[in-house]
Amino acid sequence: MRRLPGVYIIAEAGVNHNGSVDMAKQLVDEAAAAGADAIKFQTFKSEMLVSSDAPKAEYQQKTTGSKETQYEMLKKLELGEEGHKILYDHCLNRGIHFLSTPFDIVSLNLLTGLFSLPLIKIPSGEITNALLLLKAAYTGKPVILSTGMSTLAEIEMALSILAFGYTGSTARPSLLAFQDAFCLAAGQEALNEKVMLLHCTSEYPAPYDEVNLKAMDVLREAFRLSVGYSDHTSGIAVAIAAVARGAVVIEKHFTLDRSLKGPDHKASLEPKELQELVQSIRQVELALGLGPKLPTPTERKNRVIARKSLVAACSIRKGEIFTEENLTVKRPADGVSSLSYWDWLGKTAERDYERDERVSP
Repeated sequence: MRRLPGVYIIAEAGVNHNGSVDMAKQLVDEAAAAGADAIKFQTFKSEMLVSSDAPKAEYQQKTTGSKETQYEMLKKLELGEEGHKILYDHCLNRGIHFLSTPFDIVSLNLLTGLFSLPLIKIPSGEITNALLLLKAAYTGKPVILSTGMSTLAEIEMALSILAFGYTGSTARPSLLAFQDAFCLAAGQEALNEKVMLLHCTSEYPAPYDEVNLKAMDVLREAFRLSVGYSDHTSGIAVAIAAVARGAVVIEKHFTLDRSLKGPDHKASLEPKELQELVQSIRQVELALGLGPKLPTPTERKNRVIARKSLVAACSIRKGEIFTEENLTVKRPADGVSSLSYWDWLGKTAERDYERDERVSP
């Protein structure tokens, strides 16, 4: 995907609305007030996402208990088509992009069809879902692909499926056909044009020692694609560090209140923290600059004050020789540059100098 102008900040509301459209609208308001570029929800049909007896993840059991199944938990968190429409319109009114992650093909069709979303976010758990990946590519829309829990080989396979779909291959879908599409120049061009990778550690919250931000460099080198970061750690430090390492997208979970019941609230930022994250990212973005090491406009005015000139270390009479004893360097730098010190040693003073007086040719 072509690099966006500036770091694209996605406030990940996810399912932190607890199934309430009104709470979801409040999340939109807070994300917009914080200055995020987009707010992202999750779109799914529970019966298409999990089996009726699927267990919860360990972190979900800690946050919501172990009595109900994952299906029962997720069913209460679905947002229907009307709810999506309300949130989509609310985002338009608040001037923030509406995004949502599809977890099944019906949800993908809803988002790309009825709502014509400009891009598709594929979550880490769906990186091996060949059916969803291929359908996403067939839409022709850009994809942000999260890579949590993945090896480089799994990421390459997902990209191969996307390349196959983007290039409109007429071959029968198969592992070999996907790999062929990935190797073609047209496939690589399509991926470069349409796909961005997100480094991610799929734990909630993610331990700091398992974040491995250096993997962002590996992803860039391996696939020659833009790379962002989906942050599941506590706090904002790691997301800011990811921007300093070149992340072009930052995705961060947030909630109205971490004490609310639900699977993701405890690993999310609260509104004031989200605002601090956005402000910090914008500051780091400015601080990164353009690269060349040159004096800045504000630095240039300080050079005369901070640097030094050749001055008399003591009184010097006309005709005396400049030596290490009578010649030194001191601020300001409005005289002969201190870089010329050794050139002046051994020269004859052509006039009298008082102590601290700048020497002159």
